[in-house]
Amino acid sequence: MHRNSQHPILIVGGGIAGLSTALRLADAGHRPAVVTKTALSETASYNAQGGIAAAMGPEDSLSHHQADTVQAGAGLCHSDVVRQVVSEGPECIRWLEGHGVQFTRRNGGAELHLTREGGHSRRRIVHADDATGRAVMGVLAQRVRRHPDIELLENRFVANLLTSQRLGLAGPNRCVGLTLIDTASGTVETRWTDVAVLATGGASGVYRHATNGSTGDGIAMAWRAGCRISNMEFVQFHPSCLHVPGSRAILITEALRGEGARLLLPDGTRFMARHDERLELAPRDVVSRAIVHEMSAEGCDHVLLDISHKPAAEIRRRFPNILATCRAFGFDLTAEPIPVVPAAHYTCGGVVTDAGGGTDLQNLYAAGEVSCTGLHGANRLASNSLLEALAFAKSVSARIGEHVRRPERGRQRPPAWVGSFEIDRRDHAWAPACTAELRRIMWEHVGIVRTRESLAEAAVLLGDLQRRIDDARDNRRLHPDLLELENMVAVSRLIAESAARRHESRGLHYNTDYPRPGPLPRDSALSLARVRAQQAASR
Repeated sequence: MHRNSQHPILIVGGGIAGLSTALRLADAGHRPAVVTKTALSETASYNAQGGIAAAMGPEDSLSHHQADTVQAGAGLCHSDVVRQVVSEGPECIRWLEGHGVQFTRRNGGAELHLTREGGHSRRRIVHADDATGRAVMGVLAQRVRRHPDIELLENRFVANLLTSQRLGLAGPNRCVGLTLIDTASGTVETRWTDVAVLATGGASGVYRHATNGSTGDGIAMAWRAGCRISNMEFVQFHPSCLHVPGSRAILITEALRGEGARLLLPDGTRFMARHDERLELAPRDVVSRAIVHEMSAEGCDHVLLDISHKPAAEIRRRFPNILATCRAFGFDLTAEPIPVVPAAHYTCGGVVTDAGGGTDLQNLYAAGEVSCTGLHGANRLASNSLLEALAFAKSVSARIGEHVRRPERGRQRPPAWVGSFEIDRRDHAWAPACTAELRRIMWEHVGIVRTRESLAEAAVLLGDLQRRIDDARDNRRLHPDLLELENMVAVSRLIAESAARRHESRGLHYNTDYPRPGPLPRDSALSLARVRAQQAASR
């Protein structure tokens, strides 16, 4: 069975960027539909711990926040975008509070409690204890579910963007819809739309050790549709993830270091003074590389994070969720150091957008981690991620509101179907092993420290995986696992290709063959058409 329907606005992604965009549009009289790959509680946004960066303290200012962002970005931030996003911070916090989000306060609730994280010169992290994502997402998800003008389509895997060029329609190339797989019913759906918004998150899940399972679906879809992709080499590895052999990487919020936690070698020696004068509050790329260096020098598989010198009551009050998580694995945060290692956490690159979230494809927008707006440059400042998602949700919804007519209340008649897809029911038992191999390749060859040789080896191995997928693909049969693997290979190749093209070390990209920054900072935008032309010319 193939379903066919029409929507004025389709938003792909159920994290903070997607839900905020939907609510702003719906509150302005539009009728968006939100498409989510899983349930709303299974997003990276939901698991965010630290908070939202916003210049709201008496000793802070927008100029201080801008300066910290630019310094972390290592020369690649777009100053106009930095100014735009940072200036939206206070309004975005008030917007969330207006919807019912309860942030941690002090002085009897009279003012927000602001904490500090790596790279920040001031306390400016607005938070809800140590589970900000859960607090924000809980409220936004409830509002979206109850809003009469928002349709929620959960457990849908988006197979592809539908473009006018692909369908042979007249006029400029534009996004006209999506092909979806309802993973619960096994039904293929075509959802036609006037405007689509990608808010699908990043691609950290292509690495063996990662704080989330994001597989780069939106980036891969936009790439196939002809959008430029930029700065994919800048993958942020979070320095402190709980190290439990055999378990997934468990994020330990950077706010711990903001409140005085120290990094130690297994023998108890503090080591960050050897790497940066800012010690544990250096930017994440500096801290992650320092940890990798020390682990290699000491021959150990982890370092220690210690906040036990702080009063136990203060730790219990400030970090109740982290305390409970550590306790579940047999560690007492109040009495002993905990073992930590870096893990892939955030994709600074993505789909190139303008200041309003518009992409190279007409009628397609992007917001949040899927995008490359110019805010982060070569390294994201801690807690600027949720800020960017909220700020661009506002910008995208405003831009769409200017160009999309508010729909009438009657049903719209969908266009006639132009193709015939069906669910692929063949056995693809080999796909999980390929996914594991992909993650190993990326971790070992395109990880925190890279070389020309490792990147060249990655290109060969990833090409082999792509050929295996090509041999198994049936263009009329759709299988979510195979499509997801293909997306992961696509974004992995983009990361490796972008890294190989950057003959310098900058921000999150460190290549031992080019250990210093180059003289002319530049973004690393890739165009599918240009890459294919270069490949054809080299044959």
